Amino acid sequence: LGVGALIAASPAAFTALRWAGGAYLLWLGVQAWRHAGSGVTPGAAAAPDSLGRLFAKGLLANAVNPKVVLFFLSLLPQFVHPEQGSVAAQMAVLGTVFSLQAAVLFGLLGAASGQIGQWLQRRPRAGFWLDRLAATVFVGLGLRLMVAR
Repeated sequence: LGVGALIAASPAAFTALRWAGGAYLLWLGVQAWRHAGSGVTPGAAAAPDSLGRLFAKGLLANAVNPKVVLFFLSLLPQFVHPEQGSVAAQMAVLGTVFSLQAAVLFGLLGAASGQIGQWLQRRPRAGFWLDRLAATVFVGLGLRLMVAR
């Protein structure tokens, strides 16, 4: 909500935020490109945790991770248009929609993660190309954010 007030009060701050967010997305894209495929370790097995413990770990990681906040601050402002009403309300709606779709998507992904993990272990090149695709998306979003008006 503080960012919404800043965007509404200062077009220069909004431009600076867009550029900083775009630069951050470009950095994420370059890092993803450079490290493509390194996340798949064939044959590696993790110690099983309870669902509650996994949920708590994920919640804590997202709550204290500044990258999550920076990602939201770099992604959502490109879809906010101050001339279309309350910036804070637009940011809240976008954040809520993103959170809801993420809950559905990650729930489905979690339900299928065993099969997906086995599939990726048998096909390390697929993980490599998925990382490259993510890198391309980050770079594209970063550039779009930096050149958008």
